[in-house]
Amino acid sequence: MERKSARLYFIDAMRAWAILMMLQGHFVDGLLDMGFRNNSAEGYTIWKYFRGITAPVFFTVSGFIFTYLLVRVPQTGFNNPRIKKGVKRGLQLLLIGYLLRLNLFGLLQGHIYDAFYLVDVLHCIGLSILGIIGLYLLTYRQERWLFPAVLATITVLLFLFEPWYKQFTYSFLPDALANYFSKTNGSVFTIFPWFGYTAFGGFLSLLFTRFRDLKYLYPTAIAAAIAIGSLLIFYSSDFFFSISKYTDIQLFADIYFNNYLFIRLGDVFLVFAVFMLFRSLLTHKTLIKIGQSTLSIYVIHFIILYGSFTGLGLYRFFHHSLTPQVVIPSALIFMIICTYTALLYERHKATLKSNLVSAMGYVWTKVEPLYFSAHKVVRASLARLLRLFGLVKN
Repeated sequence: MERKSARLYFIDAMRAWAILMMLQGHFVDGLLDMGFRNNSAEGYTIWKYFRGITAPVFFTVSGFIFTYLLVRVPQTGFNNPRIKKGVKRGLQLLLIGYLLRLNLFGLLQGHIYDAFYLVDVLHCIGLSILGIIGLYLLTYRQERWLFPAVLATITVLLFLFEPWYKQFTYSFLPDALANYFSKTNGSVFTIFPWFGYTAFGGFLSLLFTRFRDLKYLYPTAIAAAIAIGSLLIFYSSDFFFSISKYTDIQLFADIYFNNYLFIRLGDVFLVFAVFMLFRSLLTHKTLIKIGQSTLSIYVIHFIILYGSFTGLGLYRFFHHSLTPQVVIPSALIFMIICTYTALLYERHKATLKSNLVSAMGYVWTKVEPLYFSAHKVVRASLARLLRLFGLVKN
């Protein structure tokens, strides 16, 4: 029987592939001149299709990894150490998502631009992790099948009713909250339907955990992934059209005319099949390290491309202005720079954090006397003002 490693290297490799695809996708989409975006050109059409696979794979893999780690430990419920780590990770992703959209120059002038409140990948993944934790805590005392059943059901419902709820603007909510549910104000991703992919990744990880000791696990999983993926890609649209025809329910017709969620889910299955098939070749330590450093890569790419904090990114200077002859090699260089910088940071992260703590401690030793002196002056001045206006007794 094939020995199963606790570490699923093909999942790390999938995450590495997804982040690299995201890097080139954001770069090309943001900088390629509009005149070269020809949907009749075969090369551009292929690139556009594969770019559309990136986000579904990334969300699904994120849900897979977190849920896989969540259920592997022997502790359950609130005693599970992954709960605390997951909450911390989810909140961290939300915080970083907002920080990357913060413009320091505007902040110094007392302005917080509307772009700060827009929702992106990190916000959705952070909330999705918190959502999976909540569902786990609600179901861990119940039958073993309930947790995966809930995750799969949520995916199906979110995908089925997407034509219905996407039309709402949620104008009754503050923009900062509405942006999690509507793209009206410019959010790139919304929690619905994208939580569906993360939940489905959790469902797949529970299946994998349940049958991990199966003798023919990978051959069975690869065949099933190819079959299900092909059915979703080539036949799901016709399936919904047939249902709408016989039931006369408009919802199914709307799905048929814009069936991207189920088709992309089919793409995810095929990507899983490919990476499982070549899993023995995907164990190089650099590839695995890239898969484990996706957050650092994402942050660095966002700063360089979109100009986080300063607004001085490539997007500002070359937005939709480059030819394919320039943008293609530039995208490769951009991928290398972001990846190398992130791996370099990860290698020295412990030292950098230690130096940062030491620097902050040194600064505090210099600032502390000034702080207490200023505190005494402000307190005495405030007391005099209050006595002057008769608000306190002498």
